[in-house]
Amino acid sequence: MGSINLEKRDGIAIARMSRPEKLNAMDAGVLDELEATVDGINRDPSIVSVILTGEGKAFVAGADISELAQLDGKSGYEKMRRGQRLMDKIESSPKVWIAAINGYALGGGLELALACDIRLASEKARMGQPEVNLGIIPGYGGTQRLVRNTGIGWAKYLILSGRMITASEALAIGLVQGVYPDEELMPKAEELAKEIASKGPLALAAAKRSIYNAVNMPMEEGLEEEARLFGELCETADSKEGLTAFLEKRKAEFKGQ
Repeated sequence: MGSINLEKRDGIAIARMSRPEKLNAMDAGVLDELEATVDGINRDPSIVSVILTGEGKAFVAGADISELAQLDGKSGYEKMRRGQRLMDKIESSPKVWIAAINGYALGGGLELALACDIRLASEKARMGQPEVNLGIIPGYGGTQRLVRNTGIGWAKYLILSGRMITASEALAIGLVQGVYPDEELMPKAEELAKEIASKGPLALAAAKRSIYNAVNMPMEEGLEEEARLFGELCETADSKEGLTAFLEKRKAEFKGQ
């Protein structure tokens, strides 16, 4: 049995990190398996939205510390770049990724959640970037994505203090978009995933790309790209279906074409 359990139904994929005895920590093997899972999901035209969650007490409690202890300058750089590429694959995926944070999301685990498009959390969840406690820094994109999601002040607070925060605190600073009792987390995540999966997949992918451009391009370039993507969508069968369905007062049937 692998470290990730994958379930697919009705346009949704549910990927569960399944290494509860290690708090779902990500060693090299788990990173390989997660990348293969992400690649498979990205290639699957039947999937529109994805829920990423963990089994047991943790979402992902971080990287495998025993592996980090063996790194030197060269191998440390290479390991972090490898993890960053994986997070980039999730962030730039044409699918919509929802992190359902069921417990501890620390270090690389929080960085994994930050790579997702939307984050929902259990009331029991705890989040943080504790790397400075180990004499290192976040290396899977935490110093970059945390700033983009919470602003520089909260990013500095979390990274420089190494403190954990509660789900309600994470909601207050915009780190997560919803907090629910533990037993309601997955039903709420599935409800949102189903709602998103009913939308046009080409439009979702284009919207993600345009939003991403907002933090990576000057505004004029971002506006130009937004208009270009809009024009491309006007040529698709999905846009014709969506607009016609609205005018005919019926539900649109999108096919990703």
